[in-house]
Amino acid sequence: MNKSKAVDIKFKIKNSFEKNKKIINQRFNNFFDWVKGADLVSLKECNIDEDPVRPELDNDFRTSFGRKIYGVKYKNEIHAIMCFAFTNEIPKSVKELDDLSKDAFLQSALRDQKVGKIAVAYTVWSKKKGGGKLIVKEVFKMIKKSNHLNRLVTLSPITEMATKFHLRNKAKLIQVNETTQNFEYIK
Repeated sequence: MNKSKAVDIKFKIKNSFEKNKKIINQRFNNFFDWVKGADLVSLKECNIDEDPVRPELDNDFRTSFGRKIYGVKYKNEIHAIMCFAFTNEIPKSVKELDDLSKDAFLQSALRDQKVGKIAVAYTVWSKKKGGGKLIVKEVFKMIKKSNHLNRLVTLSPITEMATKFHLRNKAKLIQVNETTQNFEYIK
């Protein structure tokens, strides 16, 4: 190969590399722009058909007895959702979650409406890459600031996807039940 062709090939490779580097940096920056600009918001309802974990639970279930729905919002669009029940014990099933959150809600009438000591996340999903991790982080911050909540625990299905998600986000597996598993996010 002559010297001129070798220089030409090196020039093309270098240009291609620089162009791809710019594209990757731009996508990386765009990803972090949305993460930095997102806010945690309380929602009155969510589209339960989008819920990959517990679509059978309607919005009445998700918002009654002190239960809450939170979303990560960026530019007027919800990118991730997490639903909670507040309890004083760790539930092992959705039925137990229902019973324990009702009990905590009724007890709260005697405690200035502060429902439960444990926030139990029973479903989480993301519509945008990074949304699941972000909502866990934001909700955990909110719980740490709370004057009555002292734990963030999950009621997760026994699936590889749920296990990987929680372990990747630094949660600790605390128990495996008949049909669910519980992880805890440690302060």
